[in-house]
Amino acid sequence: MADPSSYRPAPGSIPDSPGVYRFSDAAGRVIYVGKAKNLRARLSSYFQDLANLHPRTQSMVTTAAKVDWTVVSTEVESLQLEYSWIKEYDPRFNVKYRDDKSYPWLAITLNEDYPRVMVGRGSKKKGIRYFGPYSHAWAIRETVDLLLRVFPMRSCSKGVFNRHRQIGRPCLLGYIGKCAAPCTGQVSQEEHRQIVEDFSAFLSGQTATYVRRLEKEMKAAAAELEYERAAKIRDDLAALEKALAKNAVVLGDGTDTDVVALSEDPLEVAVQIFYVRGGRIRGQRGWIADKADGTATTGDLVSRFIQQMYAAETSDAIPREILVPVVPDDEAALTEWLSQLRGSRVAIRVPQRGDKKALMETVERNALQTLTMHKTKRASDLTTRNQALEEIQAALDLPEAPLRLECYDVSNLQGTEVVASMVVFEDGLPRKSEYRRFVIRGVEGQNDVASIAEVLTRRFKRLLDERATLTGGAAAGGESGGHESAGGPRVFGDETDAAAALIDPETGRAKKFSYAPGLVVVDGGPPQVAAARQAMDELGLGDIPVCGLAKRLEEVWLPDEEDPVIFSRTSEGLYLLQRLRDEAHRFAITHHRSRRSKSMVESVLDDVPGLGEVRRKTLLRHFGSLRKLRQATVDEVAELPGFGRRTAESVVLAVNAAATKADTGRAPSVNTATGEILDDDEPGPAGPPNGEN
Repeated sequence: MADPSSYRPAPGSIPDSPGVYRFSDAAGRVIYVGKAKNLRARLSSYFQDLANLHPRTQSMVTTAAKVDWTVVSTEVESLQLEYSWIKEYDPRFNVKYRDDKSYPWLAITLNEDYPRVMVGRGSKKKGIRYFGPYSHAWAIRETVDLLLRVFPMRSCSKGVFNRHRQIGRPCLLGYIGKCAAPCTGQVSQEEHRQIVEDFSAFLSGQTATYVRRLEKEMKAAAAELEYERAAKIRDDLAALEKALAKNAVVLGDGTDTDVVALSEDPLEVAVQIFYVRGGRIRGQRGWIADKADGTATTGDLVSRFIQQMYAAETSDAIPREILVPVVPDDEAALTEWLSQLRGSRVAIRVPQRGDKKALMETVERNALQTLTMHKTKRASDLTTRNQALEEIQAALDLPEAPLRLECYDVSNLQGTEVVASMVVFEDGLPRKSEYRRFVIRGVEGQNDVASIAEVLTRRFKRLLDERATLTGGAAAGGESGGHESAGGPRVFGDETDAAAALIDPETGRAKKFSYAPGLVVVDGGPPQVAAARQAMDELGLGDIPVCGLAKRLEEVWLPDEEDPVIFSRTSEGLYLLQRLRDEAHRFAITHHRSRRSKSMVESVLDDVPGLGEVRRKTLLRHFGSLRKLRQATVDEVAELPGFGRRTAESVVLAVNAAATKADTGRAPSVNTATGEILDDDEPGPAGPPNGEN
């Protein structure tokens, strides 16, 4: 592991120009590529105190051994160079979007003398025009089968085409009118090319023009008493209407646009894109990516997706408009770059209202569903869960598979409002009814080690107290003569007595803390693990295994061990431990932010005359945060039950006075990992705020 200061560029050597930079490891492999408007400012942010960096950024800078850069003249050039380097080096710490499944395309081989239409998968090739991708191959084939009646272009393979050209007789599709039979010369090469162009234009969204043309031809044929030809055109129109019915109109103005939406969590991001042509959804596609760069914002993820999505596309595949959930910071450079690729103006927008906003919400729901299915795909499989538990048992040398896992995490903001969480997984699945929250009372300031010890002491004292009732109040710490296996409940006396000890005689339900875990997991490294082990040993529970999962390199630490246990990166056991740790972190952060918001509102309202506990709770319940309360008018506060005009005026005056005092007398809070200015009363972004863990 390298020290970033060992390869930090000399002061003043980094230019303040736009450019692209590369981090490389000791073997010379490029591990991260990024771009910046100001190279000096961006690169300097990587060489600050490691404690202030996101865990994944810490991992990147400690893995690297060198950084170099290339200066460019414009942001567009930096976009192009960044994409080229990412494609060339495939850096491990860059976000790489990968298909969550293989999507079928509808392709037209324009590079052949007699183009054919076909359904295929995989990467695009030069000289072939693609439509889609689509969610199901059978749906494309049904549509093609309908359209071949109207546009009888070639759909056979090269071998079939050459064979029928030699024998001088068309295939079955030629006899039933679904192919113009260019193999036998029934249409010329130019006539067949015109059929192909009409077919392509129809798929591109130019449906209304073609339908009107057919209707005009049908009426003309009927007027000239060519009823058979008119009937054929009528049937063609019916086939087109049936094909169009498969793609409902979503944008009434007939817009060509791509709609991009994201759903993300701290570890991964799912992207969905809907291709809308002529106001109709013509295709859909999804990607999943690991968020290897922990500092990437939603705007950064959108920017990187657009680069990867359109860099290798032809001009006709880039729409006039791209709808996104958040406008990226480099919007101007992206717009100019896309406009160059397309050959005309391209706009990147966030929909605000109407059909486009509704469509964006639909795409966002698809992205959320994709991420949820991806997350639960492995967790929902019984065989995979069993494999994960067996891997944990083998790696940690446990006597049996830990069917019940408990994980503990501590959250605080610079030593204030310190809370902790306990989450429970049974048989590899979350058991949310047994989640617990703790408020740390016996620890002053920011001390995660002591906080972990307090939480485990309180949790397992409760376990021993409930067990001790069976033996008439025997002392905690094992004096009751009980014994507990690593994977199941502690046994006192015979099995009947043990079962009775787990049940609350008043409610008939299992007692809250009556089950002991097969493995205790703490969020942290050796100090946290040592504190957890000591706390449990003092209670006489040394037979319950303990481990810690450190965020930085996903290492598993055991008590009194100098080296961590390293799981394979593809290990189902590591994946289960990560899910357990991330769930504990989420649960702790949620509790901490709730208490922080509540305490801030209460502290501001303490001096308001005539405002008691009940009305303070009413304000909290209605407005939710201090920011929303600051934005409220006197009339809005006065409408709440129990509030008069005079009390409402006192509340508004108090919160505004507190805001003025805070603005003039205190520097703003800053997230040192991202540089973001934080409001104390509002929950921060998906990651923890400054000092919160």
